[in-house]
Amino acid sequence: MTAANDSALGLDAVKSPGGRILKFVLYALLLLVFAGPLLALLVSSFSDVSDPTALSVIPSSPTLDNFGIAFDKGVGLYLLNSFLVVGFGLLLQVVISVLAGYALARKKFRFMTFVLVAILATLMLPEEILAIPLSLILSDLPLVHFNLIGSLAGMIVPLGAWAFSILVMTEFMKDVPRELEEAARIDGAGDLRIFAQIILPMCKPALGVIGVFGFTMIWDQYLLPLLVSTDASTYTLPLALRTLRIDSDVTPGVIMAASLLALLPSVAAFLFFQRSFVRGLASGALKG
Repeated sequence: MTAANDSALGLDAVKSPGGRILKFVLYALLLLVFAGPLLALLVSSFSDVSDPTALSVIPSSPTLDNFGIAFDKGVGLYLLNSFLVVGFGLLLQVVISVLAGYALARKKFRFMTFVLVAILATLMLPEEILAIPLSLILSDLPLVHFNLIGSLAGMIVPLGAWAFSILVMTEFMKDVPRELEEAARIDGAGDLRIFAQIILPMCKPALGVIGVFGFTMIWDQYLLPLLVSTDASTYTLPLALRTLRIDSDVTPGVIMAASLLALLPSVAAFLFFQRSFVRGLASGALKG
């Protein structure tokens, strides 16, 4: 039987000098494969790189000029636009997800199964299929007849309902004991109070999960800003990276610097929601 402290590859049990060398080589290769591109990105962001084939993980001629040039090219505005879209978009998405999840998990109504299937079906459709219908709707919103093309609002509104977040909240809320809800109703609590004081606090791990995935999904959006933006003033950072890449005056080091700025918020979001995210995944694994 394998010892309790063995790794998945069984390398922890290797004690011979040759085995230790093999273990070191394998770990070094794994580290190079997974961390090498990130390290090259970090080093190149602070290096004077003019040749895209000269990217290296070894620092040379460190400089901050890449970030200065990137901000001169408008990266500061693009970064602000991205934060505005992800801030308001994630807030709207979380609100809609918890409300929809509560309705689907705790209420019974006609065609509920159809609604769940319709929500699930949206996860199976590629973004490219939705591009033309979405652009038509955003150019003339039904009922109100607003044109959101060319505005940040056009990028925020479609992000409000995401099937993944709704389904995660629905499954977590289904597992909240109904005895708690019944006891609250006996004490005279209404639906709003039950939702706010009983159901929602017990779903904090799920909020961490949809927070991390929602932030990453919104931050990395490319097709939606491409459909909505009509000029550079409304570009988000992922969309602006394309513009920087085709700019003949921009060196690879500047692009690496802008890419690093695009990467850091996702890392920060994961670290911020890490505890709730891990608890949410652990709860899902135990329930599964």
